[in-house]
Amino acid sequence: MKEQKFTITDDTGIHARPATLLVNKAGQYQSHVEMQYNGKTVNLKSIMGVMSLGVPKGAEVIITVDGTDEDVAIEGIAETIREQLGE
Repeated sequence: MKEQKFTITDDTGIHARPATLLVNKAGQYQSHVEMQYNGKTVNLKSIMGVMSLGVPKGAEVIITVDGTDEDVAIEGIAETIREQLGE
């Protein structure tokens, strides 16, 4: 299992467009991928789950990946977050 913490720096947080990018990226991998924020955990492959978190600017989220391609998955998702949402 791989886990990584990110700070969301996008002015609007995780809204529809970046949430779609994250869900699409997570869907490319076989591993189970979750996002945690504010005590709630959702499947990162679910657009409704990600949107339900309401992640604002400045929030810290934790991405957890578990499966056969977890190393590649965490790197791909991290790259998407850094390019679109934060650090």
